[in-house]
Amino acid sequence: QLSEDVERVSEHPTDERDREMEVHEDASSIVSPDSELGTTAPSLRFSKTCLKNVFSVILLFIYLLLMAVAVFLVYQTISDFREKLKHPVMSVSYKEVSLYDAPGIAFYPGKAQLLSCKHHYYDHIPPLINPGQPGDIDCTTQSINYTDPFTNQTTKYALVVQGPRDVKKKELVFLQFHLNRTDQDFSAIDYLLFSSFQEFINSPEKAEFMKDCESSYSSWKFSGGFRTWVKMSLVKTKEEDGSETVEFKQETSVVNYIDQRTKSRGDQLFFVVFEWKDPFIQTVQDIITANPWNMIALLCGIFLALFKAADFAKLSVKWMIKIRKRHLKRRSQVMNHIS
Repeated sequence: QLSEDVERVSEHPTDERDREMEVHEDASSIVSPDSELGTTAPSLRFSKTCLKNVFSVILLFIYLLLMAVAVFLVYQTISDFREKLKHPVMSVSYKEVSLYDAPGIAFYPGKAQLLSCKHHYYDHIPPLINPGQPGDIDCTTQSINYTDPFTNQTTKYALVVQGPRDVKKKELVFLQFHLNRTDQDFSAIDYLLFSSFQEFINSPEKAEFMKDCESSYSSWKFSGGFRTWVKMSLVKTKEEDGSETVEFKQETSVVNYIDQRTKSRGDQLFFVVFEWKDPFIQTVQDIITANPWNMIALLCGIFLALFKAADFAKLSVKWMIKIRKRHLKRRSQVMNHIS
């Protein structure tokens, strides 16, 4: 039997070697997965996981920075909006008209007498024929007595005259007053302008109307011995409560009157001209530049970015925890397999 075995081995030596190589390969195949799992594969997986974690941390810090910037923008936007609410911007607009509502001109002549009043056009005022003598009164006038609104004791006399209307034809009103005697060194006549002569005519309480006008409008003067040329412009101001106030601006030029009367007299002559400066009505109103809808849209975008950033940060943290748990689980499995 031994000789037969030796002969069999000697006849088939390659078969025996092949079996031994197969056994060795099987053994190596059994051992090599453990060695690869224990050395090469965990190191590669660990490096990738580490890079992913570092990248996630960087992204997390970036989104935290963006959240801080968004919070700062929210605070700055609200602060700017509150500041603009406190400090509105004045807006000035101009409206061109061909006809004005005829203003009222209230004169306080005192002892002076109205000699003539007439409407002229295209800045043409003819020479005076009989200065100091009564002439034509072609203006709509109204006399009124009322109590002084500031003292409530004295009675004031006012002569209200209808002002010019047609700005395209350069309509003007020319008035001449005469004061016979005066004990003062300087003589002047007070006057004030209010927005609508028609409102004065239609008012059932004209005395109260004039008291309100004197309380609301400024008064001016024109002197004797001169021709005073008054060019008016109208300014409307819209208040915060929606009401509208009217104010007159004036440009005044004074020309000396050369008295050519033969006899020297102790009387005084007053000449005054009223005309519109231009056909533009100036409207002034306060405008709040802060738009609440723009602010709401900006805040919605910022809060949406905050929620998205918070959601991303939460998912990043969950993903990092999950990767860490998976890494620890694989590591424990490898250690158990090795042991």
